[in-house]
Amino acid sequence: MRTPTSRRSRRSLSSAVLAAALAVLAAACGSSSPQSHAQAAKKAAISGQNAVHPLEAGVTGLPGMPPLLDPDDVYAADRPNALSPVVRNFPQLVYVPNTESNTVTVIDPKTYKVVRTIPVGLQPQHVVPSWDLKTLWVNNDVGNSLTPIDPATGKVGSPVSVHDPYNLYFTPNGRYAIVMASLDRQLVFRDAHTMAVKKTVPVSCYGVNHADFSPDGRYFIVSCEFSGELLKVDTEKMEVIGQQRLAFDGAMPQDVKISPNGRTWYIADMVANGVWVMDGDTFSKPKLLRTGAGAHGLYVSRDSRTMYISNRGEGSISLLDFRTGKLTGKWHIDGGGSPDMGGVSADGKVLWLSGRYNGEVYALDTTSGKTLAKIPVGAGPHGLCVYPQPGRYSLGHTGIFR
Repeated sequence: MRTPTSRRSRRSLSSAVLAAALAVLAAACGSSSPQSHAQAAKKAAISGQNAVHPLEAGVTGLPGMPPLLDPDDVYAADRPNALSPVVRNFPQLVYVPNTESNTVTVIDPKTYKVVRTIPVGLQPQHVVPSWDLKTLWVNNDVGNSLTPIDPATGKVGSPVSVHDPYNLYFTPNGRYAIVMASLDRQLVFRDAHTMAVKKTVPVSCYGVNHADFSPDGRYFIVSCEFSGELLKVDTEKMEVIGQQRLAFDGAMPQDVKISPNGRTWYIADMVANGVWVMDGDTFSKPKLLRTGAGAHGLYVSRDSRTMYISNRGEGSISLLDFRTGKLTGKWHIDGGGSPDMGGVSADGKVLWLSGRYNGEVYALDTTSGKTLAKIPVGAGPHGLCVYPQPGRYSLGHTGIFR
């Protein structure tokens, strides 16, 4: 979140064919073997499956998108330490963009110590893993640039000129990068590697900032922070196909996340103090589930059972059970804080979050909620990225992996 004055959705195959296809994909991507039907059924139960899934209803996925490892769990590739061969030898680090210091702080997660400070462009908002997992892009919003970091070597590349890059996402087929040009009121589709503009999509809402994609990759839902609206966008056509305003005066929607089974969408709202719950396929009217003051970031546990919700205004993290759709607990940061954006460690044991208004980073035990560390960093830490993380490819933000 920033102030307005600053610069921001199968047709069933035979079992043999499906198993063979998934086995080939898993081997190519270095992922674990596909699950048996019994395991898949168990996972479907965990995910709270009821209605017919889009990929089970004959809907074809986005052309070029790698098929899901498990159609009942979009996060099946994100199991503990299931690192792609691409990133397996990368050093485990935490990258913290400091919006007011114009730097990226690098933390060793084993020692909780700062090991490096990288100067970048003006007002870096998020550190975003590229679709192919090979690059970390620092979104220098006011600086109108993206700074590439090689996560294998730590080498910082030359900034790439990109206007108003508040946030960055990638289409599930890896073809395009999508720049959330918040103040420009645009979704800008760019070449995923060169960042050359392919199509600019003007929007009528204000403050586009966060998004997530449907299981088949054919659409994504975007939050519009400053006008309290949501957009539904056709990924292939690169067109807005739905728009609605949230039913709360002054609503400020933030992070967007889909449930493991792909049927329910959650949108954090820092003014409504909770998460909006909706059906993305029908683009239904969302219902509010109150979590805590300043609900902001949404993160999924490595077993796909729990969503961690950072409540920035009260220094807490709410826990949501995906199976029941209900809150199951709340952790409070020792001494208070302002938990914002972050990610889950590769082994799933630690939740890392930036402390936006406290110039610090928090590490919390995902079993107990215990505050493991509070690490001083630069001013205005925001879109923290834990890297590498499990998954075959990145959809952007601080790490949405499938």
